[in-house]
Amino acid sequence: MRCAEAQTLVARHGRDAVVNMVRQVLAQARAEQITIAAGPPVLAEVSARLALSAQPSLRAVFNLTGTVLHTNLGRAVLPTEAIEAMLDAARGAVNLEYDLELGERGERDAHLEPMLCELTGAEAATVVNNNAAALLLVLNTLAMGKTVPTSRGELVEIGGSFRLPDIMGRSGCRLLEVGTTNRTHLHDFAQAIGPDSGLVLKVHASNFVIEGFSASVPEAGLAALCRSRGLPFVVDLGSGALIDFSRFGLPHEPTVAQALKSGADLVTFSTDKLLGGPQAGVIAGRAELVAQVRRNPMKRALRVDKLTIAALAAVLRLYADPDRLVQRLPTLRLLTRTQGELQALAQRVRPAVQSALGAAHDVQTLDCDSQIGSGAFPVRTLPSAGLAIHPGSAALALAFRRLPVPVLGRLHNGRFLLDLRCLQDEYGFVAQLPRLAAPS
Repeated sequence: MRCAEAQTLVARHGRDAVVNMVRQVLAQARAEQITIAAGPPVLAEVSARLALSAQPSLRAVFNLTGTVLHTNLGRAVLPTEAIEAMLDAARGAVNLEYDLELGERGERDAHLEPMLCELTGAEAATVVNNNAAALLLVLNTLAMGKTVPTSRGELVEIGGSFRLPDIMGRSGCRLLEVGTTNRTHLHDFAQAIGPDSGLVLKVHASNFVIEGFSASVPEAGLAALCRSRGLPFVVDLGSGALIDFSRFGLPHEPTVAQALKSGADLVTFSTDKLLGGPQAGVIAGRAELVAQVRRNPMKRALRVDKLTIAALAAVLRLYADPDRLVQRLPTLRLLTRTQGELQALAQRVRPAVQSALGAAHDVQTLDCDSQIGSGAFPVRTLPSAGLAIHPGSAALALAFRRLPVPVLGRLHNGRFLLDLRCLQDEYGFVAQLPRLAAPS
């Protein structure tokens, strides 16, 4: 192993990794009774395998699926300000739990709580690692061993087959189903509340809609009932809208501030969906209830680290300037791209895709509909545009996924569709297309 090629591999991957891979290649050759000449042929195979093994499992991809907040693809794309804040926090020590004025131990929520209270109108707020954890912690703190009346029509199942009743069971409370699937009334809750009730829970059905002969209890009515019975009223808002999205031409989604104004004592919500930040869950509302949640020993197990705090703080600061939010927050920018803009983008990239595929495939522009995703606006779509490749096949989809930056689309009716709503790096997408090994 003294040749220049070997030394280059050692410098890049380390001696142990190179020696071990050489042994693996030779052992496999002997097992398969393949003769491999010593020297460059072995090193070429070793180099290829080491390069593959060095590739990170978590990789950047082009999300051309048509779902903006795609749970499997990491949901919200962070703004530059959040990325820079994470890098600054990662480079060295920070005052994560240290009060610089008092010179003593501090509280990590102090970096986020003032902004969250300002944006939502809450008295206090605390942050954990996601919204499921937020709800779990609230239930475990306020209702362990007690019943929690919840509308039968709001017992949602979220991604990955996680169901609200299962989360409630793990929290130590007992679910008490109220009303029917399609209709629940205030008197149903009034009859369900008893001496063993811990709180009343209302869940925003963000990932489905019940239409037709249906009824649900408004938050204000439930809040008044809970006050009269001395029970906390908790709203699981899920998608985490901090502002009215209708001002940007998008469907209206209930905001955290509205839920609190309607009388909710606590609201839980995600920060990596409509809020457009990193993955976390917020518990906001009455100060004495938030204080109880903070004292729960489970809070430490569910807390967020300095990188999440840095990123979320940077995103929350953007909300102080709502007039520029579309330009600065990627989630909102992607959701508000016009169909005309996307049609022009499709026209520009179509020739490069057609050239890479050759005569075996036909590439056409098409108008399509994007989904917002992650349980937000379940029945509303966004007019979009993209490319339709015919014939489409699993082999073709795999070829796109094997590009240096994998391209993810979707197969539909014999075509491979690429929705361009989330394509921000047009040059990077086109530049790698000559390396596409499409099936003939």
